[in-house]
Amino acid sequence: MYLCLCRGITESEVREAGRAGCVMPCQLESKFGLKQNGNCGRCVKNIREFVAIAVQGAHPVQ
Repeated sequence: MYLCLCRGITESEVREAGRAGCVMPCQLESKFGLKQNGNCGRCVKNIREFVAIAVQGAHPVQ
C-alpha cells in the first residue's frame, strides 16, 4: 500500500526502514524526503502513521 503518492513511498519501505533502525519522526522525514519541495505535505501531517509502521517493522509481531 502506498503511504505517500508524491514520493512513491510504500508501507513495506517504511517497515524496512524500521528494521534498519529508522523509527523517529525526524529520521523518517529525512530518509524519505518528506519535507522537500514538490510534496503536498500530507505525509508530514501523518508522520505518526509512518512511525507506527516503522516500529512494527523494527519489532515484528509474533
